[in-house]
Amino acid sequence: MNGNDSYRAGDIVYVFYRNPHTQDVANVQSAAVVNSPENPDELALFLYEDYYPLSSEVAVYPSEREANQAYNYYYGDSSKGRIE
Repeated sequence: MNGNDSYRAGDIVYVFYRNPHTQDVANVQSAAVVNSPENPDELALFLYEDYYPLSSEVAVYPSEREANQAYNYYYGDSSKGRIE
């Protein structure tokens, strides 16, 4: 994961997203970096029509390839995490 200061509003990044209904399912998902609606001086991730803080607690990858490699490392078969 790169430092959050290397992202700008408008960037597309990739994150691991857990299904809120099935917690044992994680996928690689694209997200947009945007200005936080609560504090325009801070960045947030826009994913599934919701905003999430862009913090060091979130694993953010600049490319789908890097996200899939990390997914494979942490979860096993990377084909399950690929964006479809």
